[in-house]
Amino acid sequence: MDALLAALADPARWRLVTLLAERPRSVGVLAQLAEARQPQTTKHLQALERAGVVTSQRSGQRRVYALQPGPLRDLAAKLNQLADTAGRGGGPRETYDRYGAGLEAERLAAQEPGWADDRSFRFHRSLAGRPELIWRHLTEAAPLARWWAPDDLRVSEFVFEPQPGGRIVLEYRDAEDLDGSDTVVGRAQGVVDDLRPGEYLAYRLSPLLPGGGLAFTGHLEFDLRHTDTGADLEVLFRITDSTTDSADFIAGIEIGFGQSLDRLVATLASETHDPRSTT
Repeated sequence: MDALLAALADPARWRLVTLLAERPRSVGVLAQLAEARQPQTTKHLQALERAGVVTSQRSGQRRVYALQPGPLRDLAAKLNQLADTAGRGGGPRETYDRYGAGLEAERLAAQEPGWADDRSFRFHRSLAGRPELIWRHLTEAAPLARWWAPDDLRVSEFVFEPQPGGRIVLEYRDAEDLDGSDTVVGRAQGVVDDLRPGEYLAYRLSPLLPGGGLAFTGHLEFDLRHTDTGADLEVLFRITDSTTDSADFIAGIEIGFGQSLDRLVATLASETHDPRSTT
């Protein structure tokens, strides 16, 4: 496939391919139709033949070339597969487009400090598991780090002190940046405001701007109502102290934090149904 793509990438070779798609032609005729010198045309045809795109045979004093449809069909099938993967409903590209639309709207709205203050987002999730298991996933750094990131990111540093006044420190990297050689995607810091074990948790969390300032303050409240199989979780995410540079962060809250909570649901379900799992 690489050789095929390299051969077709040259505009002069692509012109020859289009001419040969119509009918087999000799080198001389191809050179005339392509308005090129015959030695250059011969070299291009030889490159296409090495890549398997064309075949040739001698007929008297002429060498006639013909297009090989098979490799082009294979390439078309591969391109269609890539397009189907990128465009599948509910996939990462759809999320990318949703975030892009929100990003444009938020940037237009962020004209002065406080532009997004008191805006709020509400989330609801049904969680499986024992009450103590659920609470650990909301208040202990190691279990928190397993779910507290959108789909395309991972937590690379996490401090969470589960007590009033306790520190929160977060660092995110790309999910595929396994060795940490790429740049840090984002950092956030905060403080725990209140907690009632097994029932309620409240804290403030602020993403950091590249210069170290706070983009905004997010006030998060987690309410748990226990059920026979786990708990119903209600989350309120309210914004204060929004700056004009906070639009990119705020545009991603609904999608990104929603994905994090979906990961929490999946993590708890996995650990609840697998007796070998430990926290």
